[in-house]
Amino acid sequence: QVQLVESGGGSVQAGGSLRLSCAASGHMYCMGWFRQFPGKEREGVVSISVNGVTKYADSVKGRFTISQDNDKNTLYLQMNSLKPEDTGMYYCAAGRFTPGGCGIIPSTYDAWGQGTQVTISS
Repeated sequence: QVQLVESGGGSVQAGGSLRLSCAASGHMYCMGWFRQFPGKEREGVVSISVNGVTKYADSVKGRFTISQDNDKNTLYLQMNSLKPEDTGMYYCAAGRFTPGGCGIIPSTYDAWGQGTQVTISS
């Protein structure tokens, strides 16, 4: 199974930026970023297929950008214009091919990282 390790989380003020990285021991067809707020279920942020097709949650469109370096087996999440409501634990995940493409539903992903905390202050 693919092993995933996130890094890059931290604390910034609203309007600031952070870049998350996810180092993978291998690559699966779908890679994604998810987040979890205290007391809430994990939710999808963005996914990317091995071919570069992306799907963003409406809440982050225009602010977050996913990218991948297939040679380095590394996934990135550039987060700009951060808001206090973006505060949460961010997870990297990897999943197999699905007929409908790479979505952002957590249950469709097989491997997960340990998470990295993102805190945005107002």
